Amino acid sequence: MKNLSLFGLLLVCVSFGSCNKNQKAADAQTLNEKPIEVKCYKAIYEKDTINLKINTLKNNKVSGDMVMKFADMPVKDGKIAGEMRGDTLFADYTFALGANTFKNPIAILKRGEELILGNGQIETYLGASYFAKGKPIDFDKVKFKFTAVDCIEKK
Repeated sequence: MKNLSLFGLLLVCVSFGSCNKNQKAADAQTLNEKPIEVKCYKAIYEKDTINLKINTLKNNKVSGDMVMKFADMPVKDGKIAGEMRGDTLFADYTFALGANTFKNPIAILKRGEELILGNGQIETYLGASYFAKGKPIDFDKVKFKFTAVDCIEKK
């Protein structure tokens, strides 16, 4: 019986490892895929600025870059990866500060030609952050509304 329990535990661990490898491979493929369309946006609120580059890929997938420059805070320069669901982009924003890497969920609503960065309750479970189920994401009382700008290549 003890051997059966150990075998079951081993099987569960291997299954989780396989899923994680498959997700990492899918993420890598999304980042390397050639975009169908590339658009750039900028949002300014008081002394804070967010620059956003969105690469539209096949199957409603999206990748891109986001740079957050907030007054009196370190610059957050990272990548986004996610998908469009209707008129809303749900993505993860991954960035590094010092030796630490952070991955936060973002939701961006497309309303006409404007993009709106939503505010929602974020929960963390086993180190993963996500929007709380059953809690709405607010797109009305927000700080950051993006307008289209010309894309400028990083040097």
